[in-house]
Amino acid sequence: MRTLRAGLALLIAFGAAGCGDDDTSAAVTGQVSVFAAASLTESFTTIGKQFEAAHPGTTVTFNFAGSSALATQINEGAPADVFASAAPKNMATVTDAGNASGAPVTFARNQLVIATGKGDPKTIAGLADLTKPGLKVALCAEAVPCGAAAKTALDAAGVKLTPVTLEQDVKAALSKVKLGEVDAALVYRTDAKAAAADVDAVEFPESAQAVNDYPIVVLKEAKNPAGAQAFVDYVGSADGEKVLTEAGFQAP
Repeated sequence: MRTLRAGLALLIAFGAAGCGDDDTSAAVTGQVSVFAAASLTESFTTIGKQFEAAHPGTTVTFNFAGSSALATQINEGAPADVFASAAPKNMATVTDAGNASGAPVTFARNQLVIATGKGDPKTIAGLADLTKPGLKVALCAEAVPCGAAAKTALDAAGVKLTPVTLEQDVKAALSKVKLGEVDAALVYRTDAKAAAADVDAVEFPESAQAVNDYPIVVLKEAKNPAGAQAFVDYVGSADGEKVLTEAGFQAP
């Protein structure tokens, strides 16, 4: 009887060990802190919830802001596990400072549109219309990816305009349109889509010359490197790509 019990105990022990080896999610627990571009707010919030469901015991926290501001925060020592930027330039600020644990991976692309009030009351059909007398336009500051992309598009169209405000992230520029404080703003297609109940999106051909690549990386000082890598992997998975595509992002 003792021999039988011992044998059963060994079988149970080996079975439990085997289950542990197969369950790769068991190693992923704890908090994962993600610094992400403001334009990723809706899609990453959804991805974060899905990631937590796929990895019980994890909690994803986000800091959404302009990519340039996030890069500065990271280089100044702000605690974070993952950085997702709206442009390679701002990612390079972090990698060049030696604060990334590896090479960034591009996971999505985005283009600009002109956001107007519902029904396009000012009849804006393209970038040239943004120079109409009395028209108020909001842009992102050039240090922010949406601002750099806007400059590229405007230069390509040969359009010079003076915005009434320069915002530090794309959500702030879009809010000016939603609140009726400006007549139009250059924002990402994804942000206009998320705010479709409040704004219209006007496509323009020059946006094809100002497409932004979105890179993501695990940070060198990550407090949860396993969780960080798992999150980066999830963003690039079929599930993550589905969320991004539905939000209006393009595949890299």
